[in-house]
Amino acid sequence: MSALLEISGLDAFYGDFQALFGIDFHVGEGECVALVGANGAGKTTFLRCLTGLLLVPGQDMTFDGHPIAGLPPHMIARAGIAMSPEGRRLFPSLSVEENLLLGANVGRAGDWTLRSVKALFPVLEEKAGTPSTLLSGGQQQMVAIGRALMANPRLLLLDEVSLGLAPVIVRSIFAALPLIRAGGTSVILVEQDISQAVAMSDRLYCLQEGHVSLTGPSTELNRERISAAYFGRMTEDA
Repeated sequence: MSALLEISGLDAFYGDFQALFGIDFHVGEGECVALVGANGAGKTTFLRCLTGLLLVPGQDMTFDGHPIAGLPPHMIARAGIAMSPEGRRLFPSLSVEENLLLGANVGRAGDWTLRSVKALFPVLEEKAGTPSTLLSGGQQQMVAIGRALMANPRLLLLDEVSLGLAPVIVRSIFAALPLIRAGGTSVILVEQDISQAVAMSDRLYCLQEGHVSLTGPSTELNRERISAAYFGRMTEDA
């Protein structure tokens, strides 16, 4: 499997505070990679580096063979990386359809359109003209994912999509993931629910205090090994 995203020895700082330490990470074409870890482990910082929200000039980060470290967010989005952020961050003054259309402003061509996004999440057709503030949490999450898909990304970042949602809603959202991947989109899934992370991914990375504490094929990592890496210090490649 060819690598779409390759990162080697990534360090990241907030001023004098170092948040990430020598992170090696890669995502293959069409692959789903889970990223787990406790609060404060560095997951959000890692995604901020990928999207250009935290500039890391001089670091070894390539996407589709091109360096992206230090690029601003709009250039990274145009290159083909899009994120559904934690907390969804919809525009409250806009309708469902208007929020979705914002994703298309990146200007990338592809199969994801209003029609295909609404086919993926049929409730969004029904709610197209509804202000985003009047949606349930699950419906808002569908809009956030749909907005990211409207950018027609090659790599989709899903940050805590299940947070605060009822299990039945979580299942319906995760049921869309194989359909998203079927079109060739690679996915990085940041998820607190370890069982979901393992079930939905091909490979898994665990972060602990800014370090990779465990990585390997998801099917080969049992709950005990992940829990040990999640809460304690260990570095292991399965």
